[in-house]
Amino acid sequence: MNDPIADLLTRIRNAVQAGHTRLDVPHSKMKLGMAEILKREGYILNVEPVQKGGFPAIRITLRYDNEGQPMISGITMVSRPGKRVYSGHGEIPKVLGGIGLNIISTSRGLMTGREARKSRVGGEIVCNVW
Repeated sequence: MNDPIADLLTRIRNAVQAGHTRLDVPHSKMKLGMAEILKREGYILNVEPVQKGGFPAIRITLRYDNEGQPMISGITMVSRPGKRVYSGHGEIPKVLGGIGLNIISTSRGLMTGREARKSRVGGEIVCNVW
């Protein structure tokens, strides 16, 4: 696997389209941090580290509304291994006019675009979620 972050986003996208309630992904600090942000922002229900086949994994429980529609309607990768996308705090784009969120990797750790603008720190735009 060349890009574990793209793999995480693809697994989430596929699980949402298939209507699954949970998924397991291989563990890494970056993936755990991204999942914690999605939980904090209300896009997923729960994140917990588990052991799967003797290897550490992350179990993500997806969130659906009362009609069964997923809270994540779209998730896209912005920065890729072949083309990194960096932005200063003043140029961080808003996702769908502020409805969605972007996850930024900064010198102070992972945070949402809103938090990065408020903290006045820029960084690498990892993904957009809406």
